[in-house]
Amino acid sequence: MYLVKTPWWLKALYPQLTWHIETSEKIIYLTFDDGPHPVATPFVLDVLNQYRAKATFFCIGKNVKKYPSIYQEIIANQHAVGNHTQHHLNGWHTDTYSYVKDILWAANFIQSNLFRPPYGRITKSQIKEITIPPYTNAQTFSPIMWSVLSGDFDISLSNEKCLDNVLKYTTSGSIVVFHDSEKAFQKLQYALPKMLEHFNNLDYQFHAINA
Repeated sequence: MYLVKTPWWLKALYPQLTWHIETSEKIIYLTFDDGPHPVATPFVLDVLNQYRAKATFFCIGKNVKKYPSIYQEIIANQHAVGNHTQHHLNGWHTDTYSYVKDILWAANFIQSNLFRPPYGRITKSQIKEITIPPYTNAQTFSPIMWSVLSGDFDISLSNEKCLDNVLKYTTSGSIVVFHDSEKAFQKLQYALPKMLEHFNNLDYQFHAINA
């Protein structure tokens, strides 16, 4: 069970998290979780390049360690990167100490203060630890959530419905989630180029999130 469009009450419950970006311009913030992946990530980079679009990649530390050249390609193409933990941990099922330790482990491979919790699941104590750490000179992070979830990870979802999710709910300032992963790749291949073409024709720009 997941919500394609983030409801107002969830944003109100966690106001310290970034759910969308206020802008008066026609700008969309595409994000990609779970990479880098040897097939999906190069595909994404190629499609983004075709539309001169910039995006933010929330990478898993162990995948960056496994595919460092693809990670460097993301950076070379002037996209932003963010921390998605070392082992894709579910914050609701992980104690705060272990969760923060895993984030800091990933920080050895991912040079960014942007952070996205896997599954969107993080506790208030975990948020406090990474945004206001209890010790001096500790790294702080800016947790980035989303306003639109494509559902490309959902094996029961059709390609067409995945595309419909992003076309229906995306607007100026939206943070949209896709996944550059093997599980999501089929729907990603279908929906991402069509989404970029649709909003490009409406004069939208695609920007990376500033660290």
